[in-house]
Amino acid sequence: MPTYDAILPAGGKIDPEFAKLVGTEYKALIEIGGKTLLGRALDALAATGAAKHTVVIGPAEVIEHADAKRATFRLPPGQTGPDNIYRGLDHLLREPDASKKMLIVTTDLPFLEAGAITAFLEKCPADRDICVPLIREADFNKRFPGTTATFVKLKDDSWTTGNIFLLNAEALRRSKPHIERVFENRKSKMGMARLLGPVFVYKWLRKKLTLNDLEAKILSMLHCSGAAITDSDPALHYDIDALDDYEYSTGLYKEREPERVS
Repeated sequence: MPTYDAILPAGGKIDPEFAKLVGTEYKALIEIGGKTLLGRALDALAATGAAKHTVVIGPAEVIEHADAKRATFRLPPGQTGPDNIYRGLDHLLREPDASKKMLIVTTDLPFLEAGAITAFLEKCPADRDICVPLIREADFNKRFPGTTATFVKLKDDSWTTGNIFLLNAEALRRSKPHIERVFENRKSKMGMARLLGPVFVYKWLRKKLTLNDLEAKILSMLHCSGAAITDSDPALHYDIDALDDYEYSTGLYKEREPERVS
């Protein structure tokens, strides 16, 4: 398998009440099953054998943590999510043996394992600039019953995206203004509708949108080619955003613990 440099944004924060319970305001440092989420991400990447250099981008509390020190590089955060990714990208591209493709892995995935990453990478077409994992609603609900997630209904099924991405480094650089525009409008229905265009929105509302339509939209919006990697592992989507996500995750890990003999 090819090797890639990996960017791990680690500045995501949680609300004060949740932070008081877990002892940190940063998602990456939440401990589940005896490991921080950042540590789990680094463990999974190391176990794949596909990660060459790793860079963690986050505030001082995160990058000074023992788990962050296992990464090849550590960087302070920028002003936005995309800014953090581009800080990592620029730093990695200064290395003489920098990868042509970069793997972005979020640091809030409690069930991330090497097998899920490897399966995703093996399905990524070599000629596409951006590869995004897609998870079917039925598969997610079977793996994590009783949880809530947002799915988009397409013509063939309902899907959600995973939280790891494989990107061509130069295409990512070229697409920076377009990615920043998407990030700025991500919470605005009107803004996203303008970006997506009336035909795309109409097909989505009429449930006639296909995966090919999504890949074509990536090309038109970001000026680079994209591939949707279907049937990806549901663990690539399940992340920790709120207290109920944390409680559900810790409950599953407790179920996995071997019964203690008194």
